[in-house]
Amino acid sequence: MTLLQLKKYFSDSLSEVYTDSETAFIFQAFVEEILDLNSIQQRQFSDEQISSEHEEKFKQIISELKTGKPYLQILGETEFYGMKFFVDENVLIPRPETEELLEFAIHRINQQSVILNERKCNEESKDSSFLGVTKNTLKILDIGTGSGIIPLVLKKHFPQAEVTSIDFSEKALETAKKNANFHQLGINFINADYLNLDLDKNFDVIISNPPYIGMDEENEIADSLKEFEPKMALFSPTSDALIFYRKIAEDSKKYLNENGLLFLEINQKLGPETLELYEDFTHSELIKDLSENDRFIFGIK
Repeated sequence: MTLLQLKKYFSDSLSEVYTDSETAFIFQAFVEEILDLNSIQQRQFSDEQISSEHEEKFKQIISELKTGKPYLQILGETEFYGMKFFVDENVLIPRPETEELLEFAIHRINQQSVILNERKCNEESKDSSFLGVTKNTLKILDIGTGSGIIPLVLKKHFPQAEVTSIDFSEKALETAKKNANFHQLGINFINADYLNLDLDKNFDVIISNPPYIGMDEENEIADSLKEFEPKMALFSPTSDALIFYRKIAEDSKKYLNENGLLFLEINQKLGPETLELYEDFTHSELIKDLSENDRFIFGIK
């Protein structure tokens, strides 16, 4: 079978699962991974014969895709915010909305550092400089780290920061540590049930994309999502869909430093209710994503 014939076989076999454009994109991704051919080379070598071993590999991939398993889980990796990340069945596949959260967070952290450092320049003591330009280091807490995308992107952009990440799943943390090692970025990973965890230090930034789908919404979620991605990372562990946000609100009162920043990804159906939990902040606002859904909470303590 030639590469071109394999492409047609791949497309025909998955016609009931994906559109033509989707199968073409997925096929290209697997050819790059398995045959080490980029998109240009794939056209150049379209008449080249495929080994029987590689042919069987693609047939196995087709079988897995037909079950609804996300192609990125089969591929084992994805690109997120310009960085490569390993993914598997123990972590959520990164969503574009989380890239939006990080883009906003990086911008506001930089902006806040400029404002506060300029303010400190007019004071006698600079010990509480937001970004640690003097004695302190920016301390970031990430709650529900999953594959580690949030803390690792932040650590890359703020290399001097002390980043702590919490997750209840040991297997998710194994994937997060694999990603941290790959990028050679130091993160303080903590395996703990955040809802029953007492923090022991303060932070300048708290950021989280916690489980926020209520139990009453489970029927609205696609079967492929519920079957192949960890329910622990999707659904609230109780009937209260805001349980994580309530705990974060309480912890923010005690452990988020003055002028500290809060960034949360939220359930679009519960925007006003979630925002209400942070009404004691000096500033808090509900922010829409690019699809015009209520998606993020931003707060300044």
